[in-house]
Amino acid sequence: MVVTTAVQFFESLFASRPSQCRKLHNCSNSVLIFDEAQMLPLEHLRPCVAAITQLVAHFRSTAVLCTATQPALEAQFRAFVPALPIQELCPGTSDLYEHFRRVTFARAGRLSREALAERLAAQPQALCIVNSRKSAGALYRLLPPEHRFHLSTLMFPVHRRAVLDQVRRRLKNGLPCRVVSTSLIEAGVDVDFPAVWREEAGLDSILQAAGRCNREGHRPPQESTVTVFQGEDAPPPLFRRSIGATREALSDGADPARPETVRRYFLSLLDLSGPALDRYGVLDAFQRGSDAGRMPFRSVSDRFHLIDSPTKTVYIPLDGGVPLTDRLRAGERSRALFRQLGQYGVSLYDQHYQALRSAGDLDELEDGTAVLANLSLYSQETGLSLDADFGKGLFV
Repeated sequence: MVVTTAVQFFESLFASRPSQCRKLHNCSNSVLIFDEAQMLPLEHLRPCVAAITQLVAHFRSTAVLCTATQPALEAQFRAFVPALPIQELCPGTSDLYEHFRRVTFARAGRLSREALAERLAAQPQALCIVNSRKSAGALYRLLPPEHRFHLSTLMFPVHRRAVLDQVRRRLKNGLPCRVVSTSLIEAGVDVDFPAVWREEAGLDSILQAAGRCNREGHRPPQESTVTVFQGEDAPPPLFRRSIGATREALSDGADPARPETVRRYFLSLLDLSGPALDRYGVLDAFQRGSDAGRMPFRSVSDRFHLIDSPTKTVYIPLDGGVPLTDRLRAGERSRALFRQLGQYGVSLYDQHYQALRSAGDLDELEDGTAVLANLSLYSQETGLSLDADFGKGLFV
């Protein structure tokens, strides 16, 4: 049995380096299980589907796509192999839906942050998931200081786990607990709230958020509410297409969690995406190379990055990160060290990284590795501030 990530799997299939390609023989005569299949990024969806199809059609492999929100990919697969056999392993999903229904969905329309904060403050235990780290911090600061918690990737992983431990204890003991989070809490985090608020997003994200409400099934669905709202800010570009598909799927008042609604959402999303399903022209490059008798392995490898986010990591010298960053500053470089340092790292987009760098808030080492020098920018409540500490004064 081989356990790996989707990033490793697909990037190995499209790699040009022999060291990455040597493991590909493990894919033949195998059962390939893809968990959370709906998470495949849209901009690489057609190349990913093409790769899976070729493994099934020519390498005697079986692909199993596991998800609670099946992404309606039959037409995508059959575009490459029309006779490809596709079978639902769990028939009767519409009948099962009512049996497993645990929440009631509601819509709140557009809410200002102040109005949203008031509604959250009125509930002893509530989780609110928003679409950006900036929104999470702003909403968190509007909540009453008592029993509020914040979760985002501006907090290093060890810090996030410590906060989640506090949240779980309070939920278990029936104590007040109001959490503002980005979508990170939707990915396999085991918490159970009686009320969840989700900023409008893709329907698959809304249903993932619903999985944090009445997760254990101890309350009737009528007492477990998932409320979808529109925030006061325009949605980030990353969310606009999926939000459009969500609105179309729910336009007739359909139940968000019914299988037919989920299918309608994904069909709409794929239709809205069109050519963007192979945004970087991976399949076109292969076709042109095949026609010319020269396969463009290197250029395809350069184009295909499943997670294409130009971020830089800043390591935070706090708690267990102190001795690790000391070793880094002393010149140690090893895979084991960076694996441990990852638990104390925060990823920043370039504009935020450069702002901290320009303000002198980072200690950049010779190899470009960055350690936070100005620890006043790291909050034990909300993590790393996105506002660089400009305007420093020196008094003599």
